[in-house]
Amino acid sequence: MKKIITIICITLFCTLTLSAQDKQGSKEKIKALKISYLTEQLNLSPSEAEKFWPIYNTYSKEQYSLRNILRSEIKRAMIEGDINSVSEKEAEKLIALKLDTDQKIYESQNDFINNVKKVISYKKIVKLQLAEMEFGRKLMSKYKHRKSDSKN
Repeated sequence: MKKIITIICITLFCTLTLSAQDKQGSKEKIKALKISYLTEQLNLSPSEAEKFWPIYNTYSKEQYSLRNILRSEIKRAMIEGDINSVSEKEAEKLIALKLDTDQKIYESQNDFINNVKKVISYKKIVKLQLAEMEFGRKLMSKYKHRKSDSKN
């Protein structure tokens, strides 16, 4: 089973690298890679996976939404990407929004752990957090290599 998942991961990574990069397609491919990677790292049983993924997907969407709102507000406040164009009053509002968003992210993470601990062990929750960080690092590394290859 692990060999099959590993082969799938390698195939998906290769597919991601070789395929054309339309924005929505890339997001879906990255999501599929992440699911495959996390499944392999957590070694979820079928019954765990059946209960885990709906909780994780809800949590993941909520985290993305919270971060996206903050990112959009920061971009909206800046004119042509220049932070110097933001007034002191707008900057104060952005800081308040950042702190509020951070609090909501924390509460979301806390709710997620409270829900998921009923499905998987604390050890697997720690493995999940480590696997998410490692996946992010691998993805960025692959992106940097591809970007540097395209410059040459």
